[in-house]
Amino acid sequence: MHEQPVANYLASSAAVCDAVLRLRGRALVEELGRIAREVTGSPHGRYVPREMTPATGLPGWESGLSQLIQYDHQYFGRFEVSGLDSYTETSRQNLASLASLAASVLQVHSIAQRTTHAYVQVEARLQHQTQILDQIHESVLTMDLNGFITSWNKGAERLFGYSAVEAVGRNIIFLYDDEDEDLGDEFLEQGGRLMEVRRRKKNGDVFWASLSLSQLCDMEDRSIGLVAYLTDITERKEAEERIHHLAYYDALTSLPNRSLLTKLVDQAMTVAQRSKADGCVMFIDLNRFKLINDTLGRAVGDALLREVSQRFRLALRDQDVVARLSGDEFAVGLFDIHQHYEASMVANKLLSALNEPFLIDGHDLRVSASIGISVYPQDGNDAETLLRLADIAMYRAKQNASSDGEHIAFYSQDMNKGMQERMRIESGLRQALGNGQLLLHYQPKFEISTGRIIGAEALVRWKHPERGLVPPAEFIPLAEATGLVVQVGEWVLEAACAQAQAWKEKGLPPIRLAVNVSAREFTSALPGRVMETLHRYGLEPSWLELEITESTLMHNIERVIGIMDRLTAAGITLSLDDFGTGYSSLSYLKRFPIDTLKIDRSFTTGIPVDTNDCAIASTIISIAQQLNHKVIAEGVETPEQLAFLKDSGCDEVQGYLFSRPLPALEFENALLQNWAPPEPVAAAG
Repeated sequence: MHEQPVANYLASSAAVCDAVLRLRGRALVEELGRIAREVTGSPHGRYVPREMTPATGLPGWESGLSQLIQYDHQYFGRFEVSGLDSYTETSRQNLASLASLAASVLQVHSIAQRTTHAYVQVEARLQHQTQILDQIHESVLTMDLNGFITSWNKGAERLFGYSAVEAVGRNIIFLYDDEDEDLGDEFLEQGGRLMEVRRRKKNGDVFWASLSLSQLCDMEDRSIGLVAYLTDITERKEAEERIHHLAYYDALTSLPNRSLLTKLVDQAMTVAQRSKADGCVMFIDLNRFKLINDTLGRAVGDALLREVSQRFRLALRDQDVVARLSGDEFAVGLFDIHQHYEASMVANKLLSALNEPFLIDGHDLRVSASIGISVYPQDGNDAETLLRLADIAMYRAKQNASSDGEHIAFYSQDMNKGMQERMRIESGLRQALGNGQLLLHYQPKFEISTGRIIGAEALVRWKHPERGLVPPAEFIPLAEATGLVVQVGEWVLEAACAQAQAWKEKGLPPIRLAVNVSAREFTSALPGRVMETLHRYGLEPSWLELEITESTLMHNIERVIGIMDRLTAAGITLSLDDFGTGYSSLSYLKRFPIDTLKIDRSFTTGIPVDTNDCAIASTIISIAQQLNHKVIAEGVETPEQLAFLKDSGCDEVQGYLFSRPLPALEFENALLQNWAPPEPVAAAG
């Protein structure tokens, strides 16, 4: 019986290792079979892998040997040898040892293959993720807990101008615009907050960026750094600043306008209330200005207004506020005064500032002024009230002006003879709500591109049994001041939905009926009330649009957004009314789920002559397009206005050029006729 020498067995063992490492497939099968034959000295022998079933047995198999190749219950195949009359115990042991060795080598090789495959997959995923990060426009970088940059994508390279080689390893503070930011505070340690920051590029340019930080954690969910996402928002910030200046400052004189004056006075009144100080508001109207403007032209009049504003500013303290309201009307807010005579002293100082003639374009011009004064807290506790009362006092001053046209008057209660009229209107409005004296008119909204009616604004009217139709300007402000606006708003929603139901039953297609929602109505109960009303009248949400004033949205932002989200989730369209008359931060505006921005008629009126109105309207339209909002302009009355708005990209319009507000039946007929607005005429060259 042939015995395998030890040296040959060791060589065979080495051959097994070499075969498993180098060979695959049929070559491996044949080599392992050869080694099995060599180890046992058999003429016949083979390796049968786990997945292979031999078609025939080996010659002389009756006296042959078979040995399983397995490791820790993992089966790899078997060795089979035959051709000898009998096999010694040594041959059996050699074959078993060979099988054990082969199993161990095959096991190690299998693990190595799986590890290599997993490593290749991980590398592929990392490369894929790197490609994704490099392709996105946003800048993404990571840093450790000490603020040292650990990765830098292509977006960061494009934004800052530094390559990854230049940025990785440096502390993030080198990108700051001389800002003293604490890298160790809770925000940087935990992330998860969005803020707007100033950063510096490689070329030295400073820009505004929206920055969001998120935690970077290891496999055990321990914080090891931060992921920073940055987007260049410089254009948005500049647009925000432009709108802020256009909305809050007078374009001619650069003085604060009425909106900013109101805010500043209200803030000062809050401070004065805590310190128990007094304040006053002056309403100033220039005398003889209209004569100068009409005689010498608008250019001279504008120059005169600019010089008057400069003299007023020089005559006041830094903490005082002077604003241009409109035309030749100015207002001054004095804070922290202790006696009424202080206000009269300042008023006389302002009048004295007008004593010297104004030399403009070769003309020696002289103007004087009439000044009305209201005092806080005796006359009122808010800016609008003080302005209104100062305006009343100013007219009394103008009526009683001395021969030189200069006069000053304080407001007193006997000047406000209209108070009884206000009380009469308030009482009548309460009766109107219960006696069916309110009705709705509908002002059509037109789509500029097609000229077709696509909706209407529901406007409340008061049909008084004795006075006839009461103008909305007389009772709507009163309703807002007294809180009746909530009841009026509820009535308007009911009446509009009832009318929509009637039109639906007649087979008219759904149109958007816009209903104004006051700040007092904008509560958490609003979504439920609106949906209950729609359900009661069997209307789809597509019949209704809610118009919300800009000022409503700027109080308790998160609460407001929550209410808006509930409305839009129910399918209600939201429109932001009077946009541009207040101040909505664009960082908030992008979060509001609104469909349409409405350009206030105060900006439409001056189009296309007034460059200030044109600039504001164009800016609003541009911002709306960037935010994927539609734009509607109200108060469109001339073809020239329509042409400008159309060229600027406005989507919809409403106004007397197309239609006055119509009673329900007339609006229904207009829908059936599918009115088209007149063609805009070309502006004179």
